[in-house]
Order: sequence, then structure tokens, then C-alpha cells
Amino acid sequence: VPYRLLFPAILMFCCIGIYSINSLPTDVMFIAFFGLVGYMLIKFGFEPAPMLLGFVLGRLMEENLRRALIISRGSLETFIERPVSAGLLAVAVILLVIALLPSIRKGRDEVFVE
Repeated sequence: VPYRLLFPAILMFCCIGIYSINSLPTDVMFIAFFGLVGYMLIKFGFEPAPMLLGFVLGRLMEENLRRALIISRGSLETFIERPVSAGLLAVAVILLVIALLPSIRKGRDEVFVE
């Protein structure tokens, strides 16, 4: 199916579906607003997949973090006590450093270039 036909059909079905839930025109306005925000984020170079994962899984992760902190009475040591959780945290930190290292190096190289 050509994209020029598929895109309006998807928009129409999204609007019909969101309107059919509560029968509120403001819901359609919200979907248009968030669609515009998503379009702007893509134009500014943000990747949509990680943002969608963060939006969907963020609440679940926050609830489980809160639950773990309540069980441990607010102690953050509970995340590094067990070898599995400490290892996963270490892998996450290493991957974060590897992902940020090129931008740090590029910024440092720009400072020292005259």
C-alpha cells in the first residue's frame, strides 16, 4: 500500500478510535498535539523507539523501584548486595559510558583545536 494512502487511513482510524472511547473531542485534540510533539522530536533527531519504551515501561519501573526501596527501608545498598543485581548495574553503567564516550571525546577535541 502506498504511504500516501496509508498515512491518512491510519490518522483517520486513530481519531475514530480515540473518539469512540470517551466521545470527547478534546481527546482528538490531545492525540493531534502529541502527534505534533512526536513529529517535532523526530525532526530534532530523537529516536522514537527508546522514547516509546520509556513512556510505556517508565511507570512500571518506578513502581518496582519504590517497592524495592520500601522493602529495604530506603537503603540503596539493596541494589548492589546481590551479585546478579550488582552485575546488571555494572553492565548498565559500562554501556552508558561506552555510549557517551564518543560525544565526550568529540567535545574535548573541539576545545583543544585552535
